[in-house]
Amino acid sequence: MLIRTTTTALALSVGAFCAFAQAEPVSQDFVPFALKSSSEQAEAKGFIDGQSLSGSTRNWYARERATRAPLWKYTKSDGTRHDTHSRDNWVQGTILNYSSGFTEGTVGFAVEAAAYNAIALEQGRAAVAGPNNRTLTHSDGDPIGQWSKMGLGNVKARISNTTLTVGRQSVDTPMIAYIGNRALPSSFQGAFLHSAEFENLSFDVGTFDRVSPRTEQSLSKFRSEYGAAGVETDRASTVGINYQPLKSLTTSLYATKVDDFWNQYYFGANHVLGDSAVLSLTTGLNYYKTVDEGSKKMGEIDNDTYSLSFGLTHQAHTLTASWQQVNGNEYFDYLHETNGIYLANSLLSDFNGPNEKSLQISYVLNMAPYGVPGLKFNVYNARGWDIDGTHYKGTAYDVRGQDGENHYEWGIGTSYAVQSGMLKDTTIRATYTAHRASKAQSDGSLDEFRVVTTIPFNIL
Repeated sequence: MLIRTTTTALALSVGAFCAFAQAEPVSQDFVPFALKSSSEQAEAKGFIDGQSLSGSTRNWYARERATRAPLWKYTKSDGTRHDTHSRDNWVQGTILNYSSGFTEGTVGFAVEAAAYNAIALEQGRAAVAGPNNRTLTHSDGDPIGQWSKMGLGNVKARISNTTLTVGRQSVDTPMIAYIGNRALPSSFQGAFLHSAEFENLSFDVGTFDRVSPRTEQSLSKFRSEYGAAGVETDRASTVGINYQPLKSLTTSLYATKVDDFWNQYYFGANHVLGDSAVLSLTTGLNYYKTVDEGSKKMGEIDNDTYSLSFGLTHQAHTLTASWQQVNGNEYFDYLHETNGIYLANSLLSDFNGPNEKSLQISYVLNMAPYGVPGLKFNVYNARGWDIDGTHYKGTAYDVRGQDGENHYEWGIGTSYAVQSGMLKDTTIRATYTAHRASKAQSDGSLDEFRVVTTIPFNIL
């Protein structure tokens, strides 16, 4: 009842504020189809003259504590496994990226290569509690002190504003997207075509056969984030369109086929109304439809999941309410080692249990209007309920024991981006997150404190 009352009050408040927000509105004008007047390839500087050598180094620290049952295990030197209530991971990740310029002419060619290196600053077996996706360890959980790999390595061909990239690369689409929330990011091996010949319209087409995980040296086959361990597939392919019909409205429509797993379809839209100096309303919609495909390695799937968010901004202050709902007897699932979940309530928990409903309220304070550009604070609270996996008939997801489960999560954080000087664009972010779950909810009850510092640099 409290949630319904809060939602109703929010809707009334949004309606009342809309007229005020329109006092100085963001342009709602239609954007006509028009070819770009400039060509990226026509401005090519050449293979050598356009080259760059840059990178970043990231110090990544996370301390987790289970508040109820132990959530992790570690291996002692005698080979026995033991439960633990704590996990500490501290890694220094460094990326060195070389990109050539495009050769001149109608068709331009370029190459890109990036070396990834990680140093484990915390190397205690019991502390790290591996194997995990935070610190690379041997199979017995003993941390590897230092390791390197080729994170990116590809060849590009470009005509006008259309680029084909073949090889190991970084991709960002609603269902196949690199994930960068560890010391090093993931990447993908395959081919990807991005075409942006129009001012307000672009196309993506890609196919990939391997993923380079965040905390592994070798390439891996694709698997799902929430499905049974050991179930893998050799290929994931995607096609999509990004369209801006209004100056205030952006939309995306994508379809992805993961061989013998699922076909997944996505629609997203983001609209801005008003002037943030007075009051603006940002509305975001994300919708995924997932159905089983081919030999159905993930079992039968028929899942509709969406999130809808409303954010009010007045100068330095943004207050957002986000509703998310899963309609399906299995998890809303996505590919492991990707960020292919654009849902508003994907936080420490994804709030993606079978038939789950969730609501998040968040607040962001941007200190730029108060004379401290680059400094932000945020706080949020999210709650999920009505998780019900009792009607699931497949074997890929362990959900049948979830009946009326619920959980909640709250977090507070601050971030700062250096605005000038030798350390310009260096970012420091600290967060504290608490998650509490009912007995059968899969994420468990834990607290996490995380500090991440990222320093970019340019050599050439």
